[in-house]
Amino acid sequence: MAFLLGCEKMAIEFPSKTVFDEISLGVDAGERIGIVGRNGDGKSTLINVLAGLTEPDHGRVIRTNGVTVGVLGQRDALDDEASVGMSIVGDVPDYVWASDARTRSIIAGIAGDIPWEAQVKTLSGGQRRRVDLARLLVGEYDVIMLDEPTNHLDVRAINWLAQHLKSRWREGQGALLVVTHDRWFLDEVCTTMWEVHDRRIEPFEGGFSAYIMQRVERDRVARVTEERRQNKLRRELAWLSRGAQARSTKQKFRIKAAQELIADVPPLRNELELKRMAVARLGKQVVDVKNVSVAFAAAGTEAQSEDGLNWVLRDVEWLIGPGDRIGIVGENGAGKTTLLNVIQKKLRPTKGYVKVGKTVKFAVLSQHLDELNAAGDDRVRQVVGRFGHAVMLDGRDQTPKQLLERLGFTNADLNEPVCDLSGGQKRRLALMLILLEEPNVLILDEPGNDLDVDMLAAVEDLLDGWPGTLLLVTHDRYLMERVTDNQYALIDGHLRHLAGGIDEYLKIMRELAERDDAKDAVPMTRSVKSAAEGEQALSNADMRALKKTLQSTERKMRTLESKIEDANGRLHAADPTDFQALGSIQAEINDFQSQLEDLELVWLETAESLGM
Repeated sequence: MAFLLGCEKMAIEFPSKTVFDEISLGVDAGERIGIVGRNGDGKSTLINVLAGLTEPDHGRVIRTNGVTVGVLGQRDALDDEASVGMSIVGDVPDYVWASDARTRSIIAGIAGDIPWEAQVKTLSGGQRRRVDLARLLVGEYDVIMLDEPTNHLDVRAINWLAQHLKSRWREGQGALLVVTHDRWFLDEVCTTMWEVHDRRIEPFEGGFSAYIMQRVERDRVARVTEERRQNKLRRELAWLSRGAQARSTKQKFRIKAAQELIADVPPLRNELELKRMAVARLGKQVVDVKNVSVAFAAAGTEAQSEDGLNWVLRDVEWLIGPGDRIGIVGENGAGKTTLLNVIQKKLRPTKGYVKVGKTVKFAVLSQHLDELNAAGDDRVRQVVGRFGHAVMLDGRDQTPKQLLERLGFTNADLNEPVCDLSGGQKRRLALMLILLEEPNVLILDEPGNDLDVDMLAAVEDLLDGWPGTLLLVTHDRYLMERVTDNQYALIDGHLRHLAGGIDEYLKIMRELAERDDAKDAVPMTRSVKSAAEGEQALSNADMRALKKTLQSTERKMRTLESKIEDANGRLHAADPTDFQALGSIQAEINDFQSQLEDLELVWLETAESLGM
């Protein structure tokens, strides 16, 4: 594999700590590297050094001549006055970028719902992040470095990004370095892991699952080594006390199959015991949602239904019981927050009703950590000291100090003002304070934000022993499937149980898109035709028809591009001596390509009619 970039004897020193010491490593063409480690150990610093954005204090960074690098940092450098379109494709004419299938796919997959002519300064933080990601992906780079790319993306967009990165370069070409706490994404995209810890970088082969397995084995070997050292010291002490003893044969350890490493690990949760304890705290009734619909006044004509309202929830029937552990998924704007507010009776439904059990005590961990606003400049020790009692977890009482230790707080952290804590520390502290209030229904809204993979595992371990009803909203697929037992999706206002988990949700969304394509697969309407032929005046109905045709055409093009990619994969994998099979696959590709060219022509004509 060709060497692209790397560093030799690199060291980075901050006034309060040394981040890296004598690091030498390289990135070769074809590598897909996931970077993990605790917050503050230097993951983002490593990206910046390799990208040439930060100069090392010692050593040097090496880059092969001509190698181009694209970076998605934690902060964007977008021009506030520029439009979304200008920020993504620059001053490239519309007919140029719109004729490129890859560029269209990137814009549709990441930023399709963001107004093209809107100024960057009018966007939300999440929208800016997605515009910056789209800007990076439409460029041509030999190496792409991504720092938390899944932030502000929903489950479907994260799945799209993973598939895009997997197919972006041919095998053995390009390189990817990604820092993220999204473990499903790491497993799906990466073939190598770098763990940043203790001023060094340790490589592991495989994705996140393989990395965890190797860490377990590494820790086992370290534990055995330490036990041997301790045994040797004890023998030395016995010899000094009683004289030389006969040598005993050393115990032999064998590395067995991966399954044996976890053979004696108990199930994640004792579901029956947790249910029993939850019933004792909650009774049999928690929340009954009966035929609930919620509507708001629609902001624009296109969003309105026949009665002039925008229906966010439609005829939702839901029975939430004691000890249920439920995950809720849906696209941004699908109504997840509305549903949670209805459940808590913060919002009255337009139709139907909600019945909440008499003993129910809600607690919410919000995305913005509003729970910590009252703490102000108080130190962690003072805030925790207000809770003198223990809480029940894992079937036993645990004190606030024990909970702090489980969530990775040190004695030094206890003296820090809450306002000076890192984002991850604040999120962990907020979760602990909520648990100390002893709720019996816990609502978590993106609890994994700002947490590294080790702290995510600590939070998951804590929640495994929590005896109550849990409702989780997150775009982190791994966290969702790890912590909850049942998942539900909000699709077009309806709540749907996902017996097959997130995979079923993605399948449903693909089927809905294909169904829309089939519904829209009709000849262009008279209004669209006349507009394409040069009529100047377009009615609102004409505009809606044109936009519908444009969206339908884009979906069909994405489907064909996916089929072409799949066929190319089969072509590369086929027996090179089987000319009949090769010819058949090539004919299939040619047919798909012809259909795609026809659709591209329709797209360009429709876009021109809309004045794009």
